[in-house]
Amino acid sequence: MNFAPLPSVDAAAVPSDGFVLDVRENDEWAAGHVEGALHIPMSDFVGRFGELTAAAEDGRRVHVMCRVGGRSAQVTQYLVQQGIDAVNIDGGMQAWDGAGRPMVTDNGTPAFVL
Repeated sequence: MNFAPLPSVDAAAVPSDGFVLDVRENDEWAAGHVEGALHIPMSDFVGRFGELTAAAEDGRRVHVMCRVGGRSAQVTQYLVQQGIDAVNIDGGMQAWDGAGRPMVTDNGTPAFVL
């Protein structure tokens, strides 16, 4: 079998207006996330796939995020197989935080990576 390398991008290189898909679980999302990101936990992903295709129907690149990059790599692989322009964010939220990128919470408390 021929496995193409997984498309990935450094957290610091994600455009500020880039479309981010966060596949972490609800407690991780609540602790801190990228403002404007679409949150679909990996555990719910197949059942909620239509939410992503609707959000990405304009063909824009989907930047897939988890805590360190493992779950997002699996989801990125799936999306690429579906013909969606998707890239894995190397290092996930830990790299995002490490690069000093902004994070928010839904309740206004200080954001952190769980």
